[in-house]
Amino acid sequence: MEWLLLLLCPLMMIFMMKGMGGHGHKQHGHDSHSSEVLDKKMSNLELENEKLRKEIDSLSAMVKKES
Repeated sequence: MEWLLLLLCPLMMIFMMKGMGGHGHKQHGHDSHSSEVLDKKMSNLELENEKLRKEIDSLSAMVKKES
């Protein structure tokens, strides 16, 4: 009876892998869309970061002038 379980294991794995593969393929388009959104957010964060650095430098210069 154990040999039957040993034969069923690989068969179950094949069906499970095919089932998962179908879902992964559908998500591929979604991942590329998510990647575009993340790239845009990253660009916005980089711009905001640069703006904040300039503001910090400006404030640091003002503090140095006052002291």
